[in-house]
Amino acid sequence: MAKNVIPPNSSKQDRRTTPPPPTPPSGGGRQMKIPFNPSPRSRKVWGWVLLFLSLYIFGAFVWYLFTGAADQSVVDSAFTTKMRVSVKETENIMGFFGLLLSHFFIFRWFGIAALGLPFLLFLIGVKIAFGRELLPLQRTTQLVLIYLMWLGLFFGFFVFQTDTAGSLSFLCGGIGYEINALLNKYIGFGGLFVVLGLLGIIMVYFHGISSFDEFAEMVETPIKKRVQPVDIEVVLEEKEEAAVPNERPAPANPPKVETKPADEPEEKAQTVDFTANSSAPKTPKAAPNLTLIVENADEVVAAKEDKTDDMPISGTTTKIPVVPFSDADKAADELVELHGPYDPTLDLANYKYPTLDLLHNRGEGQSKVTAEELEANKDRIVETLANYGISIASIKATIGPTVTLYEIIPEAGVRISKIKSLEDDIALSLAALGIRIIAPMPGKGTIGIEVPNKNREMVSIRSVLASKKFQESTFDLPVALGKTISNEFFITDLAKMPHLLMAGATGQGKSVGLNVLLASLIYKKHPALLKFVLVDPKKVELTLFNKIERHFLAKLPNSEEAIITDTKKVVYTLNSLCIEMDTRYNLLKEGGVRNIKEYNAKFIQRQLSPERGHRFLPYIVLVIDELADLMMTAGKEVEQPIARLAQLARAIGIHLVVATQRPSVNVITGLIKANFPARLSFRVTSKIDSRTILDTGGAEQLVGMGDMLLSTGSDMIRLQCAFADTDEIDEVCEFIGSQRGYPSAYHLPEFSGDDDEGGKETIDLADRDPMFDDAARVIVVSQQGSTSLIQRKLKLGYNRAGRIMDQLEAAGIVGPFEGSKAREVLINDIATLEQMLKNMG
Repeated sequence: MAKNVIPPNSSKQDRRTTPPPPTPPSGGGRQMKIPFNPSPRSRKVWGWVLLFLSLYIFGAFVWYLFTGAADQSVVDSAFTTKMRVSVKETENIMGFFGLLLSHFFIFRWFGIAALGLPFLLFLIGVKIAFGRELLPLQRTTQLVLIYLMWLGLFFGFFVFQTDTAGSLSFLCGGIGYEINALLNKYIGFGGLFVVLGLLGIIMVYFHGISSFDEFAEMVETPIKKRVQPVDIEVVLEEKEEAAVPNERPAPANPPKVETKPADEPEEKAQTVDFTANSSAPKTPKAAPNLTLIVENADEVVAAKEDKTDDMPISGTTTKIPVVPFSDADKAADELVELHGPYDPTLDLANYKYPTLDLLHNRGEGQSKVTAEELEANKDRIVETLANYGISIASIKATIGPTVTLYEIIPEAGVRISKIKSLEDDIALSLAALGIRIIAPMPGKGTIGIEVPNKNREMVSIRSVLASKKFQESTFDLPVALGKTISNEFFITDLAKMPHLLMAGATGQGKSVGLNVLLASLIYKKHPALLKFVLVDPKKVELTLFNKIERHFLAKLPNSEEAIITDTKKVVYTLNSLCIEMDTRYNLLKEGGVRNIKEYNAKFIQRQLSPERGHRFLPYIVLVIDELADLMMTAGKEVEQPIARLAQLARAIGIHLVVATQRPSVNVITGLIKANFPARLSFRVTSKIDSRTILDTGGAEQLVGMGDMLLSTGSDMIRLQCAFADTDEIDEVCEFIGSQRGYPSAYHLPEFSGDDDEGGKETIDLADRDPMFDDAARVIVVSQQGSTSLIQRKLKLGYNRAGRIMDQLEAAGIVGPFEGSKAREVLINDIATLEQMLKNMG
């Protein structure tokens, strides 16, 4: 972890045409796309053809520099006599064809600068054959062609002035020589100033250099970055030399999700006021006279406008507050000044965020609520209340994508509980499913009656992700769920929840909701900043995300599949996350910080040394698609680590999203429920299930198809979940998976269950690991029997550290495995250990 190396871009040629990436890599320009799209096999063939052709031309050009003069007669005779020249008659080892290419490109046209052409051809061949860019292809092409011409002019000036015999014509080529001859004819020695002036234009326009200081910095910076400092020693709590994790300054902000001009305007709710012209009669069967007043609209439809100011936005994604050491570590400041802040995204510097073109444009706003529907619902509500002797002072309607909220203000003296008890009667009069009464409305002096619309509006995931509210979100883990009842886009922060419990009967939108949650995080976060642990007991719901294994997924080191489906491996993974949690808390303790944001801020500013085991910590989101199945098969083995993670994991960046179809008390136990303050429920089958998940009724009265209630403590919000089809998620994952990723998925700490402990008696201590003694000393000195401690102190891999731990147990230095707890250390002092090691030989 001492350095990050800038890798070549290895993204494969996509089958789709996508817009440019959100932000081009630093100093690299935009990536150039090869303008043809054959099958993968044909692409490989064409790539290899270009590779060999580039090597052939390069060999011909180089050989021509030594034998061009001897072969001049061969070229001349080829154009004056019949072409009967054999390979043996040419000095160029690439034959007559290679000689002709070299003659035209070097002698007739561009001179020695023509060597850049086979180099460019080689880069294109690598791009086509392997899907990699050794250098940014578009910018490299520009520079090669520009300097191809300029070098010809530069060398041409000196060749024209000094070489009367023409023996150096290969330096400039015919083009450079003739242009300098023309310049010399009209401005004489001033041609040199023209050539140097062109160089100045190139520096300003293509390199952005406008002063000699900037030019000197451009020359010095690569040298500084490649020369290791020998006299700088980083002093932390102990005198150790700090490693430099990487050397390229991190960008101030990661690229935002790329969007085209908004073709789907955002919607805001239309409010309709029903103002009473006369007092409502206090006798049944008589409805008051009400006038329909529509503000700021000619017809009652959902007006299209963004209401970003209505949703408070807090949190941050990239602007991490820097918490400096109390002693103002000057060495860290010197490292930052020399190498720039640590950039966690540098390993995938050419990563391209998915674009909105991968998602369907479903044409929001086609469904309309007519004035007749509003008026009819209003009359029935008022009439039903009047039948029971309840008069109202005013009524107002707010139109949403799924339901319309009618807010009423009753006359003085009317009991709220009486209106609440009429929920079923109002539903009967409206002949509608899913009537919900909110009495009173939080923060308002009104009573809300939610009535489903006859024509529902679909909320596509594209419209939500394209919204200004999501694009400008600064949340740590932004989640775009859909639209509220007032037609506002709802964006929330998973890091502030900090865990989410989801429930919903079969077919009500729970799996779609999980896909929307994952997709919104993928659209906003770089793979270096976020990892998913996906648990799918049903084996079919989350398989689409297999394609992004090397970008966003995390798994156990010895696991073949990144999507966890086996119950035993689920238990191992949950306990592994507990070990990761404990390790991260130890890192926070050593770093003198309280949460992951402060820790990463210190690491980015190079105030935490990798030599001491510190590392950049990405957020980890654990998603469990069906908790009920796990609770039936594993019970306490699943419940306890989930509860422990929910209790403690927030501060170190591990967040849980747990979903189930059956929110019964034996699935969502009190231990789990108490640690999930955020609850989200789609439609459930009974009021008991609604109370289990939300602590209140209402979820059983939802209308399905993504209609949901979100409870965040004291607030209850009704939302229409965004819709993401399977092929949309597949396109997004395919787009990401086709790019260069990490060598493997993010590895969680190794965990061995009780089944793996049976082999310890067969361990041969005579065949101990070479690092056995050192590991034993680390364990005894720290009095902590932890595999992760051995990994960190001795810089070992997961598997090797685990084998050493088994050998330490067999030798009687540590106790047996105890789940997520550290093993007991059986040797209390180093002297006893040294005697034991001596006896072991």
